[in-house]
Amino acid sequence: MPNNPLNSKMMPLTSIKSGDLFEVRPDVAGLTVKIVNVCFVGHPGSSDWVLIDAGMPNSKELIAEVAVSRFGENARPKAILLTHGHFDHVGSAIELAEYWDVPVYAHPLEMPYLTGEKYYPYPDTQVEGGLLAKLSGLFPNTPIDLRPRIHSLSDDGSVPGMPDWRWIATPGHTQGHVSFFRDSDRAMIVGDAFVTVRQDELYQVLTQHQELSGPPRYFTPDWDAARDSVQRLAELNPRVVLTGHGRPMEGEALGRDLAALARDFDHIARPSHGKSVQ
Repeated sequence: MPNNPLNSKMMPLTSIKSGDLFEVRPDVAGLTVKIVNVCFVGHPGSSDWVLIDAGMPNSKELIAEVAVSRFGENARPKAILLTHGHFDHVGSAIELAEYWDVPVYAHPLEMPYLTGEKYYPYPDTQVEGGLLAKLSGLFPNTPIDLRPRIHSLSDDGSVPGMPDWRWIATPGHTQGHVSFFRDSDRAMIVGDAFVTVRQDELYQVLTQHQELSGPPRYFTPDWDAARDSVQRLAELNPRVVLTGHGRPMEGEALGRDLAALARDFDHIARPSHGKSVQ
């Protein structure tokens, strides 16, 4: 296992790589699983915690071992929450839900993709971007079937297992994409509503060069909705953000760059060409 997370030392945010556990709040920690982040919400040693997103396929053992290292030998979350259903965010959801015997929650509009009924739009290999955009047609796109464990998030914005948080609809990357926000300290978990690395550029992904960017281009079919979602999140003025891809951001840099992304989204994030922008 690379960069064994079973030691208690948290990785510095400037050197995060696959297999590293990093803490952005005392009760909010991320784990990088190859190219994507999953999130543990709950104080270390507590039995009251949840997992947000389920990483890449074949990541069950890593995620479960990190859960034990953070929460104890019998670690078992109250629930698994999904920001959306793309393969890199639900890759180990079935295995983890069965292993822990816990419910899974997502937005109602994600249900067809999480119950085996519907495919997401195929990746846009023609979109403006780097090598990963061109290779995105090779990425898995088959829906998974989480029945009978999958449930819809409540319309009132409450989040199972996270009483101090609320979910926010942030469509664009997918129809039912959601983000999570805690008003007390303005902590935010955004999945792929926006990211902090150019996910279509192979070099940027490998080096994890931090750059606040819109959602991954090759998997985003609705750029108007994506822009509106970023603007909605920017209005909340978060203090720290954990994204689905890239290193967390906080403080002055986050405020400056997120305001710029919201203001100039069509220039910074929206690709100049591709099926999704026609």
